[in-house]
Amino acid sequence: MITLTTYKWVPDFAAPLMRAFRVRWALEEAGIPYTVRHVALGPDQRSPEHLARQPFGQAPAIEHNGLALHESGAIALYIAERSEALLPADPMARARAIAWVFSALNTIENSVQELGSIIFFHKDAAWAKERRPQVEEFLRLRLGQLATALGDKDYLEGRFTVGDLMMSDVLRIIDSTDIVDDFANLKAYKLRCESRPAFQRAMTAQMEGFAKAA
Repeated sequence: MITLTTYKWVPDFAAPLMRAFRVRWALEEAGIPYTVRHVALGPDQRSPEHLARQPFGQAPAIEHNGLALHESGAIALYIAERSEALLPADPMARARAIAWVFSALNTIENSVQELGSIIFFHKDAAWAKERRPQVEEFLRLRLGQLATALGDKDYLEGRFTVGDLMMSDVLRIIDSTDIVDDFANLKAYKLRCESRPAFQRAMTAQMEGFAKAA
């Protein structure tokens, strides 16, 4: 069975956004059972035991059949390779779905995360007030390109894949803004992903897990 390692506690604003959620969601979509191990912020993160799972002392990480794996994107792909619910059998369709995972992490999340950092940690700083309009302008450019690629499809490749899981989860980072709402098809796409039963199960498990571990 897969063991997921996540934090024992995070601030309330971060709880639904932790990257361990992507792993939970992928496991729920794939129907793969798992157990959860909690690591506390601070010394536990730097323990040799945890660093053997996650070299940077972060979360999430998984262990499975002797394999220790870190980074949410790598873990999601590892899970997806075990389920056609997340990756199609057709090699070309699989390749396109995987490309969307990298697009989410490398093209979209960089800008989303920069804006998220300003919102959550630096919104009152003088430099942040000057920088934010530039960040939002570039993010809107990227989201416009994503909206064009999505078009009128329900999902990026027509059916839900791990690419949609990763992309929609990245978009959730800026839920406190109305930027995604400015792109009607992206707004509908994100809500469609979030309405999936596996998403709901994963979110419930994540929030209950933090509550029980606190």
